Amino acid sequence: MPTADLVITGARVRTLDPERPHATAVAVRDGLIAAVGGQDDVRDWCGSGTEVVDLDGASLVPGLVDCHSHPVWGLEMATGLDLSSVRDLGGLRAALAAAERIDGWVIGFGLDHNVFEGRPVDRALIEDVLDGAPAFLRLYDGHSALVTDAALRAAGVTGPRTFAQRSHLATDADGRLTGHLVEHAAMDLVGEILPRPSHTERRTRLVELLSAMAATGLTGAHVMDLGDLDLVDAVARETVLPVRLRFAPWCMPGADQDALEELVTLQGRGGRHWRVGGVKFFMDGTVEGGTAWLEHPDCHGQGTDAFWPDPSAYSDAVRQLHGAGVRTATHAIGDAAVRHVLDTVESLGPGSHLAHRVEHIESVPDDTVGRFARLGVIASMQPPHTGYTRADRSDEWSLRLGDERASRAWRLRDLRDAGAVVALGSDWPIAHYDARAVLATARTPRGAASARAGLTGLQALEGCTTHAGLAAGEAAFAGLIAEGFRADLTALGLDPVDAPADEVAEAPVRLTVTGGQIVHRGA
Repeated sequence: MPTADLVITGARVRTLDPERPHATAVAVRDGLIAAVGGQDDVRDWCGSGTEVVDLDGASLVPGLVDCHSHPVWGLEMATGLDLSSVRDLGGLRAALAAAERIDGWVIGFGLDHNVFEGRPVDRALIEDVLDGAPAFLRLYDGHSALVTDAALRAAGVTGPRTFAQRSHLATDADGRLTGHLVEHAAMDLVGEILPRPSHTERRTRLVELLSAMAATGLTGAHVMDLGDLDLVDAVARETVLPVRLRFAPWCMPGADQDALEELVTLQGRGGRHWRVGGVKFFMDGTVEGGTAWLEHPDCHGQGTDAFWPDPSAYSDAVRQLHGAGVRTATHAIGDAAVRHVLDTVESLGPGSHLAHRVEHIESVPDDTVGRFARLGVIASMQPPHTGYTRADRSDEWSLRLGDERASRAWRLRDLRDAGAVVALGSDWPIAHYDARAVLATARTPRGAASARAGLTGLQALEGCTTHAGLAAGEAAFAGLIAEGFRADLTALGLDPVDAPADEVAEAPVRLTVTGGQIVHRGA
């Protein structure tokens, strides 16, 4: 009989396998689960080369997966000064005045829209504390940035531009550029000239980041961008990637036949613990930025346009990729955006069941909720985003939408109760990558969503395990602790299903195993 590489004993195992829901021991060989059961079931798998880990009563669950993350592109997004703790304009000005320069620039990220307290996002509010330095400050949502006049001049931007996608350079009533760059194409005008870290620095940061993610119990991430595959491949050849990465490159408005064929060709490219699988679309932007596609204008009179100027071109692209067997994920926050994605998937016919997903889904009416289950469309949601809103709805997100739409915030439980697959993630660096926080916040949503029921402990765990497997089309070999499945495992010091949500958020991570490799050991 062959022997195992790793045997885990003394565990309270939640397998999520209906055939054997509980166990106390697991054996792993060649990156796969070889045996599940009790001590007697794994005894014969132990040999001279087998590492045996006694968890001494800790809970072992399928490896936790972040179903929406940006761990490679996010290294660029999370560069410079972390502004996520800034709460008001005075705090922002103080932070910028003391900020360290990066090759002469002030670069920051994580800036909350609520910091401006209802004022328009405008460079005039900060330029006097920067001594003329060019500055590029990403708003927390990743869909807009505030830049100074010096930054605009450095990029050669002197007036409004037109773009193939819904992007713009904001202006005031006099036509002056305010420095608010809205959506990706506008941000790229300045972003492309920012100082860049070296390959060695990026490699070091990537390994550190993935190791830190694994320390929260993460074994996998659905990466909603193409990232830098050459960097990832180089790291994967040199060491074991602590977190398994599944990339979905972007398909943007204006993509022609050649671009779609290139996306199809990319599918399946990969190496150890990484692979390209799927394509990411954008149907709208963000509520706070006024670019969410809504069925009725927001309270500023904005939000009535799709990210694709011709939404039917989006639908055509999805149909072509679907015909080539490519899974899609579409960023859709507003009710009109979500409805258009569902209509598109419905047009594909029964073969589209569980092949396509919608990302974010921040506010949708009752008649939309049930369609997810009927059409087999996966709801991919990020509970930590609720922390950018307030229970009294005095935040920018709620004020933009108005009370009726804000009352429909993040309908996680409604979607689950309707029978939908609900996959959970963080959207790092938009929110922190800590998998335990994702589990906890799914059970106790914050801010505008705090008045509605969250998921049960089991539903939250499924959102990062079995439903993650369904969302990636990997349910046949991922998301359960069962023989023949991937040996992606997470051991926590408490039961994430039965323990209170606030305790889950602080749970000790005893062990993280990715592909049969121990990538994190806790105390």
